[in-house]
Amino acid sequence: MPGRVEGKVALVTGGASGLGAASARMLVREGARVAITDINEEQGQALAKELGEAARFWRLDVTREEDWKSVVDAVLATFGRLDVVVNNAGIGIVKDVESLSIEEWRRVHAVNLDGVFLGCKHGIRGMRQCGARGSIINMSSVAGLVGVAAFPAYSSSKGGVRLLTKSVALHCAQKGYGIRCNSIHPVFVETPMVEALASLSGSATEGKARMAKGIPIGRLGEPEEVAYAVVYLASDESRLMTGSELVLDGGLTAM
Repeated sequence: MPGRVEGKVALVTGGASGLGAASARMLVREGARVAITDINEEQGQALAKELGEAARFWRLDVTREEDWKSVVDAVLATFGRLDVVVNNAGIGIVKDVESLSIEEWRRVHAVNLDGVFLGCKHGIRGMRQCGARGSIINMSSVAGLVGVAAFPAYSSSKGGVRLLTKSVALHCAQKGYGIRCNSIHPVFVETPMVEALASLSGSATEGKARMAKGIPIGRLGEPEEVAYAVVYLASDESRLMTGSELVLDGGLTAM
């Protein structure tokens, strides 16, 4: 049986670990070739080696437009096409609005929002260059749907990703490009970022237990659960879906 994304080429940012690595693994498993991108070269190269001939690694700082230009061109030269861009790279700083510096605010937005803007811009360019009907998948968060007092910059940037996604979707539809754009909104997931967040108060185990209590289903998400959503949006199964949010929050926003 062919895979769900057989023959497609996907570029994943922040692909060396966490949700990006889980997405890269599942996309390869379902038949795609994957460009793993990250600033963590050691982990990115190791994952590409693990996944074999279907994957390659490129260093990409998502805040630098020159990086985007060169990496998209290299992916097209290497794989011959670009069908999927997963804008997954992101950072978070746990400080409230009174404690956060303007430099920290700008850094979070540079990675989480500027990086997604550049990924959409150059993803569209790459897809149009090879005539592909493509899918852009922007990793937002449940924090892009509801406010969180402890990390206003993260919430603001992820809320921006939500509406940027809708703007890009409408632009592509109006231009007749055949390129879709959707956002994914996970709750806390077992990733290195959440591990670090949970450790701020001491014990990571206790921190994650407190996080889980705030989720109606009573547990954190697993990276593979988000990766399944990525594969769905990357595949032709979701061809009617654009400008939408795929919410994976364990019931949090139903409260």
